[in-house]
Amino acid sequence: MQPDLLREEIGAFKTLEQFIIEQQGTFDHSSGAFSRLLRDISVAAKLVNWHMRRAGIVDVFGNTGEINVQGEVQQIMDLLAHKEFVRALRRGGECCLIGSEEHSEAIPIRTADSSEGKYIVLLDPLDGSSNIEVNVSVGTIFSIYQLPEGVKEATLESALQPGIKQIGAGYIVYGSSTILVYTTGQGVNGFTLDPSIGEFLLSHPNIRTPKKGGMYSVNEGNYESFARGLKKHIKWMQQENEEEGRPLSTRYIGSFVADFHRNLLKGGLYIYPATQKSPNGKLRLMYEANPLAFIAEQAGGAASTGNSRILEIVPDKLHQRTPVYIGSLDMVRTAQQFLANEHSVDNA
Repeated sequence: MQPDLLREEIGAFKTLEQFIIEQQGTFDHSSGAFSRLLRDISVAAKLVNWHMRRAGIVDVFGNTGEINVQGEVQQIMDLLAHKEFVRALRRGGECCLIGSEEHSEAIPIRTADSSEGKYIVLLDPLDGSSNIEVNVSVGTIFSIYQLPEGVKEATLESALQPGIKQIGAGYIVYGSSTILVYTTGQGVNGFTLDPSIGEFLLSHPNIRTPKKGGMYSVNEGNYESFARGLKKHIKWMQQENEEEGRPLSTRYIGSFVADFHRNLLKGGLYIYPATQKSPNGKLRLMYEANPLAFIAEQAGGAASTGNSRILEIVPDKLHQRTPVYIGSLDMVRTAQQFLANEHSVDNA
């Protein structure tokens, strides 16, 4: 494409910053401070993207040799992403507390002597980081809460709010392109990073997920430890029924953000259930399940533990886990029905 045509095409897009400014005043909690917080998150995302694009050239592959609070081997890129987001949020001044998958405790930014910062940010700095070495898409997930009214000092208790209290949530996918998707409770919008100008441009306005999709995502290597209702549901999805659009295709990347993003756009169901080994599920409620549940619902989808709405769970710890059934509305409801039917048989 000719340079002048390229400039014209780029100019037709709205930048993330322009979009955020336009949205100020259109929803509760909307303010310049909140806009600056989203800007800080986008700056950190650009820095993580920079590190990602250099993977293989510089030594950011492999692990640190340390075990994080989740009991998982910490990858070098996990630590880099964590540091970039914490640094950006500290410098921005709008955040009072950070909760990260890579840190055992909440990180206070604001003290009782400080009047700055009223937002709590919980995040998974780099979801799916073990896939980096094989060039598979990974991502960042973030959740935003407001410091409860009347609370002077941010503590862990300040962060332990149910998902329905979120005032913003989003994720960034680092793949063939880098895309930031977020919601403030007024729909879902996606922005693609244009490396030529270093800006996120509005590329996916008002995302709506299909009520029903043609794929499901689950690690069937754990099939034998699934509940009977889920086993029956999986077999049902695999059965031939042309009228109902079955069998469904299996698409499982092993990176929650990447699987969720594909299903959000194309329609589908992502499942990470309770198993015998992980009876409470494996995904973290506060900085994985809640933010993506908020996005799913805002896009017309649903998110469930298998029997209840994820956003209504009242948390009791930062690194709490939960089973997750998330995606297209009809598909989540069908999964719940299979689980409920089997539960009824067990209790009969």
